[in-house]
Amino acid sequence: MTLKRYVVPSLDVTTLAEIERIVSAVQGHELISGFKIGFSLGLTFGLPQVVECIRKYTVKPIIYDHQKAATDIPDTGKLFAQVMHSAGIDTAILFPQAGPKTLTAWVEALQAKNIGVMVGGIMTHARFVESEGGFITDRAVTEIYRLSMALGVRQFVVPLTKPDKVKTLTEEVDFGDDAVFYSPGYGSQGGDAHAFPFLREHHVIIGRALLQAEHPLQYLETVGQYLAEITKISPFKSE
Repeated sequence: MTLKRYVVPSLDVTTLAEIERIVSAVQGHELISGFKIGFSLGLTFGLPQVVECIRKYTVKPIIYDHQKAATDIPDTGKLFAQVMHSAGIDTAILFPQAGPKTLTAWVEALQAKNIGVMVGGIMTHARFVESEGGFITDRAVTEIYRLSMALGVRQFVVPLTKPDKVKTLTEEVDFGDDAVFYSPGYGSQGGDAHAFPFLREHHVIIGRALLQAEHPLQYLETVGQYLAEITKISPFKSE
């Protein structure tokens, strides 16, 4: 099985000019699989205007990260899904810490609007789960991914900074060969994509390092070389 590696720029900026600078520079590169936007742009300009700005340069998927969605009551999932649909968002990220009823309701609401669903259960920073001194139990994280799979979700967020925990998740949850993984934590957070050769398709989410690069396209070429090295340690045979 050939490994697939991609990059998703995280557009955590506060101006439309910055969006245009980054998206226009890198959108044509073969590594780019989509663009992630978050609350800073959504609250500043409104999602429809942000989507319109990105769509001037690319048709690649736009992922919305509410930071963090699905932490409300189940009923608000339909409202969230309608907002995503009206704005032209392709995929929404959920971190369903409000429990299984909320996870189920929000996933089904997004699916009903033909919005892609991406689910995460563990974050990049220290002291998040109970075993590392956090509030969220390790068992709850595992159940988030298991229930998401049962609901038909096949896109997942896992932290680049915690390869051992992610490896354990892949052993505890039957993700199957069609699961796709997205990881924040590259650059200043110290995440290393080389530690994830056990993921067949892996999209590295890059924010500050790319946004602050003087020449984004040149920086992306360097990232491409870095990701290409992973195939040398792949546990899968090439097709």
